[in-house]
Amino acid sequence: MSLTVSVLIPVYNERQTLEFLIDQVRSVPMQKEIICVNDASTDGSAEILDRLLQEGRIDRLHHQPINRGKGAAIREAIRMASGDVVVVQDADLEYDPTEIPTLLEPIASGRADAVFGSRFLGGPHRVLYFWHSVGNSLLTLVSNMFTDLNLTDMETCYKVIRTPLAQKLILTSDRFGFEPEVTARLAQAKARIWELPISYSGRTYEEGKKIGWKDGVAAFWHILQYNIFPPKNVRVRRRHRSPHDEGPWDRAGE
Repeated sequence: MSLTVSVLIPVYNERQTLEFLIDQVRSVPMQKEIICVNDASTDGSAEILDRLLQEGRIDRLHHQPINRGKGAAIREAIRMASGDVVVVQDADLEYDPTEIPTLLEPIASGRADAVFGSRFLGGPHRVLYFWHSVGNSLLTLVSNMFTDLNLTDMETCYKVIRTPLAQKLILTSDRFGFEPEVTARLAQAKARIWELPISYSGRTYEEGKKIGWKDGVAAFWHILQYNIFPPKNVRVRRRHRSPHDEGPWDRAGE
């Protein structure tokens, strides 16, 4: 089964890496559309994106009128997606887009609704911050306690999700709370989730890394918020479907 991938790229002040990243994504041998959302960049990224769109190197572009955060940018990109699956690709070169086709396989074979690319399953990675690793492990542990999943990397950027499912999830986080929120929503929807190892080349703060300790602390609140107080109309997947079911996603209680 050949899948078309909507590659969602939220952009905020990434002019140094943006064009190279787009060319990397374009070179990956897979059917794809490239969707960029500029989160009110101030460093010239907007002008680069406009040029890339005119040159046909990206397929869709949206400019946020004000800076709203990564989560808001991803929501807009999901809304614009028309491929079979969506995957978020950060514009900072920390994740390698050549690994996306490998992440598609469990979905293409019908075994998964979502695939998480884990940085902690043995893939090569740049050695960086000890406390970042500890923080990621703690956040994943707390998230797993609420979702009853056994993930190793809840905070990973690489989450490949079937587009119809992604577009039905109720997502509200504007900043880095997107990761625990989308994980909670997938668990609440009883989605079939797989994990596969990926490589990771993390940036230092001098190189432009944006997430900080305050975002880590906020993530604990997001985990509690999105798991304890799910929206009333969250969609859930029936574990046992009859041949008469028209679609896999039904509202809770219906």
